Amino acid sequence: MKHDYETVTVEARGPVHWLTLNRPESLNAITTQMATELADYFGGLYHDRDCRIVVMRGAGRAFCAGLDIKRRGEGPKPFGGGFGFQGLLADVYVKMHHCPQPIIALVQGAASGGGFAFALAADIRIAGESARMNAAFIKLGLSSCDMGVSYFLPRVVSRSIASELMLTGRFINAQRALATGLVSQVVPDDQLEAAGQVYVDEMLATSPMGLRLTKEGLNLATDAPSLEAAMAIENRNQVLCARSEDFAEGLRAFIEKRKPVYRDA
Repeated sequence: MKHDYETVTVEARGPVHWLTLNRPESLNAITTQMATELADYFGGLYHDRDCRIVVMRGAGRAFCAGLDIKRRGEGPKPFGGGFGFQGLLADVYVKMHHCPQPIIALVQGAASGGGFAFALAADIRIAGESARMNAAFIKLGLSSCDMGVSYFLPRVVSRSIASELMLTGRFINAQRALATGLVSQVVPDDQLEAAGQVYVDEMLATSPMGLRLTKEGLNLATDAPSLEAAMAIENRNQVLCARSEDFAEGLRAFIEKRKPVYRDA
């Protein structure tokens, strides 16, 4: 895959993509171009067997301050599934949710509005001590039900906490985010990359198929209508994995007390 983008950068470190929102002069605020580039990037991941994990972060002192209000309406108007920019940006979060690679978000500074939604659409969130997140939409005369926030947030924290944050637009800081389960860990800002690498290393120690099917199965189970429906997906996943060479290698490695060497086969 080629990633010749202007508003984001993609650094491939082996099978891991380090995706950086790269408009630090505007706190990585979202423009039409950024939405277009992110839609292209996450859309391309679905069939990318080389990339196993995505680490998403923001350049400078913020993760993403949300929509770039000053640039709103500039440039050609996107079609966005018939909803213009609204549909264009919304599609990014759908693609993040459905891409087979786990996404780790490293959040420092502001993560507001659409930036908050980027963090929520990730699978794991790690916060820097400076992190401040909010559903900023309602502060601008809009509804807080935007960009998947009404879907993701109640599934990450309690309905009560989600209601509080969405009905008021108030900020939640790093320590409270940790206490509510919104993030997995809080570290000093300058240790975010190192903290993210720990999760990366543990995921890379798993089989590629097992990792992909775990993300997919977890997403499906979250919305499953019954225990039986969730178990049907689990049974499918285990049968597929059990027939792979990587499962045989995993068993051998466990018995021989060594690290497995997976080949995604």
